[in-house]
Parts: sequence; C-alpha cells; structure tokens
Amino acid sequence: MPKNKSHSGAGKRFRVTGSGKIMRRRANKNHLLEHKPTKRTRRLSGDVPLAPADAKKIKKLLG
Repeated sequence: MPKNKSHSGAGKRFRVTGSGKIMRRRANKNHLLEHKPTKRTRRLSGDVPLAPADAKKIKKLLG
C-alpha cells in the first residue's frame, strides 16, 4: 500500500499539542512591525488553538 504523505507546508505552520489540539500562529506579526503598537504585537505573539471547523482539515494534512 502507498504511504500517506504529510503536507510539508502544514507541518511548518501548525503543531499538535499533547491533548490533540492544533495550534497556529496569529496573523499580522510577520513584517512591518515598526509602525504597529507594541501592545498589538504583544497580543499577537503566542500560539492559539485552531478553530474546530478548520482543525479537521489540518489534521488530515498533518497525516
């Protein structure tokens, strides 16, 4: 039987916690940070759990 390949792009963007939740990074913290308030960049740092509607799709991509 052929093996399932995990999606390499999804592997770089999402991680699975011990309890099985899928974590993602927040948007808007990649570039042009100089003019964004520090308050906003601090709020955007740190991982957040993925929405349940998307989690099913991403689990499939992660293999």
